Amino acid sequence: MKIIVGLGNPEEKYAGTKHNLGFDVLDEYVQKHTPAGRGIWTKEEKFKSEIIKLDNTLLVKPLTFMNNSGMAVRLLADYFKIGLEDLVIVHDELDLPLGKIKIRLGGAAAGHHGVESIIKSLQNDKFIRIRLGIGNLRSKLGERGGEHFSADQFVLTPFHTRDKSKVKQMIKHSIKALQTLIDEGLEKVQNQYN
Repeated sequence: MKIIVGLGNPEEKYAGTKHNLGFDVLDEYVQKHTPAGRGIWTKEEKFKSEIIKLDNTLLVKPLTFMNNSGMAVRLLADYFKIGLEDLVIVHDELDLPLGKIKIRLGGAAAGHHGVESIIKSLQNDKFIRIRLGIGNLRSKLGERGGEHFSADQFVLTPFHTRDKSKVKQMIKHSIKALQTLIDEGLEKVQNQYN
């Protein structure tokens, strides 16, 4: 079984923000891969998450908030006794240009607090990541008239209207990449999408 975890924050005020791209990808995946797009997320307190089981894949949206994502991931990994090669984390990435997708195994968190929390909880970084480019903060400073704008503020804002079509395409490609990963494995998806 594969466990696919989309990272985000559960409260309504975070919907549509850059930091919720992991949630958005899984929601779109469910729309595409369930009968009539009617997959229903079930809240599972023991996993501190919402889940949907599809065939041999468990889709997960942690309810622990981004910075504590590791708590939910650890509960799931322990309960289902999965190896790290069967754990996939889908998340936003500041270090990639807007719209770029990069799939990798392992590595540092690169300042992403959700990924950092997962590495700390698992005491290992050898899980698969689907990284979704949200654009570099420095390239976006002009949008705020030069005022101080932290990375935390940036990731918790919605995408600019002019970027929405690029984001929609990225989500579409992410869903295809996720399906390729599930069906054909890491090497194939990396060759196709990196």
